[in-house]
Amino acid sequence: MRSRKKKKKSFLPLLLLFVLVCLAVLSGGAYYWWQLNTGPVSAESAGSRQFVVEAGMTAAAVGEELEQAGIIRNADAFRWLCRREGVETRLRAGVYEVSPAMSPREIISVLLAGPAPDVTVVTLPEGFTVKQIVERLAANGLGTEAEFYAALADFPAAEYHFLENIPAGVEFPLEGFLFPATYYFDTQASPQATLRRFLDRFAEELTPEVQARLAERGMSVPEWVVKGSIVEREAVKSEDRPVIAGVFEKRLAAGMMLQSCATVQYILGEVKPVLSYEDIAIESPYNTYLYTGLPPGPVCNPGRAALEAALYPAETEYLFFVAKPDGYHAFARTYDEHLRNVSEWQ
Repeated sequence: MRSRKKKKKSFLPLLLLFVLVCLAVLSGGAYYWWQLNTGPVSAESAGSRQFVVEAGMTAAAVGEELEQAGIIRNADAFRWLCRREGVETRLRAGVYEVSPAMSPREIISVLLAGPAPDVTVVTLPEGFTVKQIVERLAANGLGTEAEFYAALADFPAAEYHFLENIPAGVEFPLEGFLFPATYYFDTQASPQATLRRFLDRFAEELTPEVQARLAERGMSVPEWVVKGSIVEREAVKSEDRPVIAGVFEKRLAAGMMLQSCATVQYILGEVKPVLSYEDIAIESPYNTYLYTGLPPGPVCNPGRAALEAALYPAETEYLFFVAKPDGYHAFARTYDEHLRNVSEWQ
């Protein structure tokens, strides 16, 4: 009878697997260590920013918001540090002053200490002008109208690259860039610091996708905002926004005047359902019934939907539109068709 030799099991594959796992863990740990210990995003950052932790936000969500705002380098590393310190569920809701010059550990310490005590919540809707925004900010005790107008006049626009190429002579260079949203304002902040909150929020809209699309269309940021502001004030229904944007693009390409009521209403400082002949004869570079091309500056502060419509206008054959009582618009290809729509709806 032939005896069978017992095969020895090789532990080499298991050993290799163990080594690979250890290397993965170590490399992952080294990666997070590097992210956390390379210092702040910018040691020379210009001042602090207000950051809002909403009720119920997880450490992961807070990290994502901080990374998107450019305040930290890596959201996963921030979450890892919160977990390591055992504070994942201890980050307190509220408004905080943080800075890209702070390390993740310093930011976590701020978030654990609790929010600023004096905070005012203000909602600025899409389509507000600078004047309307100033009125609302002053009404909420964040400063006087005179203080805000002084801050607007002296604002260091050069600190924000997207404010370049704004034509001289525009009354409010920040018009169009005070992004509409709900803000948690520190009541002790200066008017200039409050204005920076709007611009920091607008900067978040300049995503790589948006910048690529602007480059594709050969459009500057100020031009984009001007177009978006006109769409914002003309459109009521979301379905109409890209079509209206497409109409204006078609008119610009054809060398036609935009004849936008929104631009004349901006001159008047009021919204009139129907403009008079005297209104559309007002001498102003903003009067698109008198001048071809875009007005020199935005006519309001547009929201994301209007800006997106200006970025992705619909391809259309329409050259005219008129508002209907239900908020939608009647579009027309020819002037005769447009006149019929005007007769029917106005």
